[in-house]
Amino acid sequence: MRIIPSRSPVNQLRPAQRLTPMKILSKQHLRRLLSGVIAVLGLLSLASAQSDTKILIAHRGASAYAPEHTLAAYRLAIEQGADYVEQDLGVTRDGVLVCLHDDSLERTTNVREIFPGRFVEEQVNGRSRQRWRVRDLTLSEIKQLDAGSWFGAEFAGSQVPTWQEAIDLIRGSAGLFPELKSPENYRSLGIDMPSLVIDLLRRNGLDTAGADDDTPVILQSFDDASLRRLADALPTLPRVFLIGTSDRPTLITDTRLREIATFATGIGPAKELLLAQPDLVRRAHALGLTVTPYTFRSSTINSFESLEKEMRHFLFTLGVDALFTDNPDRFPRQP
Repeated sequence: MRIIPSRSPVNQLRPAQRLTPMKILSKQHLRRLLSGVIAVLGLLSLASAQSDTKILIAHRGASAYAPEHTLAAYRLAIEQGADYVEQDLGVTRDGVLVCLHDDSLERTTNVREIFPGRFVEEQVNGRSRQRWRVRDLTLSEIKQLDAGSWFGAEFAGSQVPTWQEAIDLIRGSAGLFPELKSPENYRSLGIDMPSLVIDLLRRNGLDTAGADDDTPVILQSFDDASLRRLADALPTLPRVFLIGTSDRPTLITDTRLREIATFATGIGPAKELLLAQPDLVRRAHALGLTVTPYTFRSSTINSFESLEKEMRHFLFTLGVDALFTDNPDRFPRQP
């Protein structure tokens, strides 16, 4: 059983691995214990051995090469060696978790054609926009949409997957890295997104660290209230608090990091924040927090000569533990 010490900044993140006979024996023995303390102590040597491991997270799947958040993108991410595959989660009108980055469907599906009258007018950045919100359509309606043609004709007919479908595809091949997207918006409507996530993980037997050694789970959100809920309900699963570019680096103080450490086991800052404040990695690690910046893609390499050089700088110069990339096949495993 590979429960990772919760305060070890490097080893909360690890690639899925097959169980060896010794690990199977350990798992059978440890399940008879009432506490995970012995498991943690017994794995300190493993934590040390893996201290140089860098973790690859496929951002929305292999989204540079296939339409984001489709089974095709997830499948390709696994083929390209992803340790974890990210899923952004939304909730349908009938309460089903689906994988979609936006809280509306018009950017990545043909919803305008299929349901032309189902939009709402909303103000976005001071401009009125027609939006087809995920929460306004049922799962059966969303399943009628084409989520692939916008990316390429060869992906025509791809659907918006449910989170359960994503789990079924990825399980046994990589870890799951779900993000609760805008849970505060659902909360205002009486929809409890954290409970939906907790329930589905429990139904799949993935609600504790080490429950499925081939499919580790790490939870993430920009919403601290949701992460606090998850910390209470699923205390052994790692939790990453995301930090956007709107949070000026000067505001990410040691006091703020200590507060984050009360409900999260890691931070996921926008990569620009680390370029502006590189000592954030050291300060987070000092508090036992992992550091997993986002997003690395060939189209946004800042001042670096190549995507590989940019990722190497973050992984081996700044010392981050993992990163999100649209290009899993270009992830550098070595300096």
